Formats: sequence, C-alpha cells, structure tokens
Amino acid sequence: MYAVDTAQTRGRKILLFDDLFRSGTTMNAITDVLLDAGKAEVVRALTITKTRSNQ
Repeated sequence: MYAVDTAQTRGRKILLFDDLFRSGTTMNAITDVLLDAGKAEVVRALTITKTRSNQ
C-alpha cells in the first residue's frame, strides 16, 4: 500500500519517474493514490526502458 502527503500533492501536476517499466502495476497504483488520496491535478509517467518479452 502506498501513502501520500496531501499537503504536498493537492492541486499539483506530478511527473512520476521510473527507471524500468514491466507490467505497469506499480505505476498505476501510485498514480491512483496520487490522484485519489493525494488530490493531484495531473499525473504523468515517464520510464527509461521496458522489459523484453520472449513471447
């Protein structure tokens, strides 16, 4: 579970940065917390690389 300090995020535009994108589960969960509990105005995500699949 993730927690957020609403005083730091309310009404803000936030860039969520992660060095590796796999399934997106963690990034989606943190985005939800920032938007819902944190009352952020906008959350954008940026990743540097993604895992390769052998499918």
